[in-house]
Amino acid sequence: MDVLGYLIGALTPFNLMLALVGVVLGTVVGALPGLSATMAVAVLVPFTFTMDPAAGLIALGAIYTGAIYGGAFAAILVNTPGTPSSIATTFDGYPMARRGDGGLAITLATLSSVAGGIVGAIALLILAPPLARVALAFGPTEYFWLAIFGMTLIAALSVGNTLKGLIGACLGLFLSMVGVAVVGGDVRYTLGMQRFLGGIDITSAIIGLYCIPVILDLVATRDAHLRPAETHGLRLGEGLRIAWARKVNVIRSSVIGTVVGILPGAGGSIAGLVSYAEARRSSRTPEAFGKGEPDGVIATEAANNATVGGGFIPTLVLGIPGTPPDAIILGALLVQGIKIGPTLFSAEAGVVYTFIWGLLIATVLMLPAGLLIGRYAYRTVVAIPKAMLAPTVALLTVIGSFAIHSNVQDAQLMVGLGLIAWVLARYGFAPSPIVLGLVLGQIAEQGFVQTCLIGNASDRTLEMFFGRPISIGIILAALLTLLYPFVAERRTRKKTPAAAAAAPDAARGRDTAGMILAAGFVLLGILIFLGARGMSAVGSIFPTTIAVGLILFSLLLIGLGLGLRGRTASAPPREAESAGNRRRLALALVMALWVGLLPVLGFIVTSLAAFLAIMIVADYDRPGPRTWAVWILSGVAIVLGFWWLMAHVLLLRMPSGILF
Repeated sequence: MDVLGYLIGALTPFNLMLALVGVVLGTVVGALPGLSATMAVAVLVPFTFTMDPAAGLIALGAIYTGAIYGGAFAAILVNTPGTPSSIATTFDGYPMARRGDGGLAITLATLSSVAGGIVGAIALLILAPPLARVALAFGPTEYFWLAIFGMTLIAALSVGNTLKGLIGACLGLFLSMVGVAVVGGDVRYTLGMQRFLGGIDITSAIIGLYCIPVILDLVATRDAHLRPAETHGLRLGEGLRIAWARKVNVIRSSVIGTVVGILPGAGGSIAGLVSYAEARRSSRTPEAFGKGEPDGVIATEAANNATVGGGFIPTLVLGIPGTPPDAIILGALLVQGIKIGPTLFSAEAGVVYTFIWGLLIATVLMLPAGLLIGRYAYRTVVAIPKAMLAPTVALLTVIGSFAIHSNVQDAQLMVGLGLIAWVLARYGFAPSPIVLGLVLGQIAEQGFVQTCLIGNASDRTLEMFFGRPISIGIILAALLTLLYPFVAERRTRKKTPAAAAAAPDAARGRDTAGMILAAGFVLLGILIFLGARGMSAVGSIFPTTIAVGLILFSLLLIGLGLGLRGRTASAPPREAESAGNRRRLALALVMALWVGLLPVLGFIVTSLAAFLAIMIVADYDRPGPRTWAVWILSGVAIVLGFWWLMAHVLLLRMPSGILF
């Protein structure tokens, strides 16, 4: 039976139903910050054991691809990646939503996700065995340079403020080192606390770094969270025209996502970042990225969904899972008695090809399902009053960070990092470079340390880092990505010298607050360096390197600041924002008390009290008693609904306290 013949088996009504339901469930789960694709797949694996192996795999694959796509909803509407794969979607998706183009952003994300998913699935269908060899060609050196390539996106995110971006990346790399070292096993920077032995959870950190500042700014003004669209609906026709005009970006990003997906451990976050950097580098208007450029959304979403098909290539051919969901699906295959390896495509052709066709069908079904969900999601978020939206988003952040490991300490860490991120962002230290360093830190460290060990043992360290063909290609791409924004900015200044001369002097003034923070980072770098002295030689290599980098970048920022005159105009106008700052402070206090009292009073009591308190903080309209009664009843329903979902559907052990 040829490959096309297995398509009939995938088109049975039962398999089509599984694909559609899986995509819808995955999209909803992915749209909720913290409820990852891994969790969705893991929870539903036991239900597939009684199914035919191909049908069970179709259900799991549909949930997986739907969850990766669903992360775009939270990224676009509330500036929080629903999954780590959607980090780069926030860069342009949220600005588009802020200016009233949220429906268009969702449409572009949907079209790009479907296109990327189709490319990845076709690669899995046709090219799986030869592409699996690419994964074997990557060693620790290539993984290190791949992580560095991902971090060159800092240049794209921080033009005009690159030093602060590099300092933020060093902070993220430091956070990635907390806990037990990935190589050597040293226990580092835990402050003697058991809670940090497992390290900083990436998803909790992402939720805190992105979402808490958004909520704080949300309650600070009367302005609407998102600008209502002047044109109603998702603007499908316009989205199709834009996607077709950017077809080169769609194809390029899909190919990048597929190739990155086959590398074990790389995943959608690196694929999205690399594709975003490449889209910006090749754009005629790179300065528009980060301000609501459709190409940014297209590149990220095409790439991260292509990694689904790409990730299954090493999983099915080599038995090496590329991501945690791949590992869970691999386990489901083994439970079904299916032997993984190069012979899988011949010995179990019926199962594997039916599954691949089912994954392709699920990706296609994602188009109507995603557009329908997106239509109502955008309308709903725009229409919800701020007094209901702010506490609901805050509840999602607490639940999402807790649900990852059923650990209250993750929620506490999320709030703490979020408050720090808000302070840093006020003075030019954006959260994105910090997140980049945190996400890519372990990959970079493992590759760096292993390459050093191999190089020292063979007495050819420089050759290991700079003499391998794939490494040279990645280094050249990273240099091109790093330098191109500055070249483009220089060209722009040459073309419009009058505009450059008219730039306000204040923008080049002394950044006193930034210099004070940089001095604090110098002290942090010294502490990191001193802490590394007590580690083994293997465990101290990477922390020492990052400490030196953090100190040098911070000193350079201080030196440049001392060389400038005047005051910066970027300092926040405190007189004009005093009322907003009081609300921010009140919200920060509520969030801190919420996660602090959660293990004492229990989830229901603390969440109901915090929900009501945030409603009061976020309310500017002072409605009548009837409206307040509706809001309060809705808040109770939301809190109890999420508690029931977590406790009785996902079977999480929710915090219970002295009350209940």
